[in-house]
Amino acid sequence: MSLRLKFNLSLLAVMALGLALSSFQLNRVLEKNARDEVMHEAGLLMESALAIRAYTVDHVRPRLEKQLAEEFMPQTVPAFAATETLTALRKKYPEYAYKEATINPTNPRDLAEEWEAKIVEAFRADPATREVNGVRPTRTGPSLYVARPIQISNPACLACHSEPKAAPASMLRTYGEQAGFGWKLNEIVGAQVVSVPMAVPMQRARTTFYTSIGALVAIFLAMFVILNIMLDRLVIKPIVRMSAAADAISGGNFEVGALDASGTDEVAKLAQSFNRMTTSLAKAMQMLRAKK
Repeated sequence: MSLRLKFNLSLLAVMALGLALSSFQLNRVLEKNARDEVMHEAGLLMESALAIRAYTVDHVRPRLEKQLAEEFMPQTVPAFAATETLTALRKKYPEYAYKEATINPTNPRDLAEEWEAKIVEAFRADPATREVNGVRPTRTGPSLYVARPIQISNPACLACHSEPKAAPASMLRTYGEQAGFGWKLNEIVGAQVVSVPMAVPMQRARTTFYTSIGALVAIFLAMFVILNIMLDRLVIKPIVRMSAAADAISGGNFEVGALDASGTDEVAKLAQSFNRMTTSLAKAMQMLRAKK
């Protein structure tokens, strides 16, 4: 096996190991960054919903309190206001979703789906849990969800949800008496669920990954070529010349001339030693011939 082949095999092994480690670490970092980006977006959407709810309670409902006795206005319900406002956002960004998923809702559109009902049951099983998140498949790709429990902590909520006879007549005319009742104080009745698509951030992460790996491969190839050129000029060619000269001297030809021994590196020192050896051998052969 030639010196060049040994060097190239060692170099390729180091490059392959470096590329594998770099790929693994880069992929982990990019995927984490993509997930963090989606989590940030989900957090903004959740806080927007909470802000809309608070605004409804503090500024909308008090101004319409008198009219509620005659006509039920769902716009005064914090959950309705948040859902309607963020539903408008879906006209431009249909992959984003906000839902106040409830096990026994007044409004049928808030009825929890199977996967949402499992989240609500998890909150009920562990009331200390204030937030959960995860990734679920959808028809448009993986979607990250963030959920927080809806707990009846305000006794005023029971005026509409304890039993039908306590609810406003205007609300009963709108939604009927079949659902949305039987809630209890401090009971977890549902979950605020925000869903944010992961397809775009993950695609950006993949693009960055492939671009970065491509750049690393290009750098490695450039290094491979440069190191081979340097190896050829600084090591291989001088050694080949020394080998040819040694072959000629071993056949008795001392007229090969001195090798280029300029420089201070190990190859130059080897050439200097070779030249001294050649001179010494030539003189020794001359002395032997003179004695004959």
